[in-house]
Amino acid sequence: MEEPYVSASPRADARVAHHQRKDAMPPAAVELLVVLPTYNERDSLAAVVAGVRRSLPEADILIVDDGSPDGTGAIADALAADDSHVSVRHRAGKSGLGTAYVLGFAAALSDGYRAVVAMDADGSHRAEDLPALVAASRAGAGLVIGTRWMEGGRIVNWPAYRRWISRGGTWFARALLGSRLRDLTSGFRVIQLEWLRRIDLEALDSQGYGFQVETAWTLERMGCPVTEIPITFVERVDGRSKMSLGIVLEAFANVVRWSWRSRSRRTAAD
Repeated sequence: MEEPYVSASPRADARVAHHQRKDAMPPAAVELLVVLPTYNERDSLAAVVAGVRRSLPEADILIVDDGSPDGTGAIADALAADDSHVSVRHRAGKSGLGTAYVLGFAAALSDGYRAVVAMDADGSHRAEDLPALVAASRAGAGLVIGTRWMEGGRIVNWPAYRRWISRGGTWFARALLGSRLRDLTSGFRVIQLEWLRRIDLEALDSQGYGFQVETAWTLERMGCPVTEIPITFVERVDGRSKMSLGIVLEAFANVVRWSWRSRSRRTAAD
């Protein structure tokens, strides 16, 4: 493993979103909130939640379901009814991965957690990798990224075109944004709330997977200590991938805009 290094909005519904805890424990007594955005994850959600509970038994889980037509929301409600560490936030329809995370981050901020964990609910992020990411956070990293493109990282069952999109997208974003991060598009991460508070969530403008690039780059520019941990990424077995040409183009356009904006600000400052 390579040595870790230190790198030099909520929307309207997120503003009023509060994680409704079912136990009597004071909010700050629980260290971690795991945010799981869901849309049509009926076949994988229960196993993912069970895996998180095994790997991080002390953590709380917030499921943010975007009105999944396959019944994922009902499964989430059943999981929450059986476990006081699990709660659910329902949204009327598919509103984007970025806004789901903003809602979850707002809940973590309002309820006094130390750190928030972001991960997919389709089984591609392995729960057994969580302890290593959380340990790095506890050791002082403000942002921990589960990284595929580093020594020790692996991808299982991905077709060549998905590898090309991921590696090409990361290379493109690194080049334009001047980032040192090796997996800017990874959605498997832990963020300390003391650093998350420094981000203007309302100013984030990514709806899709570009949200991962935007938040990581924003924290990196702030001087947040970043650690990248190798993970094994497993292509989902159940359901369909949500990656689309529209998502790729949105991320591409956003990176170009952020790069131009950053360069313009530096020029104006000079």
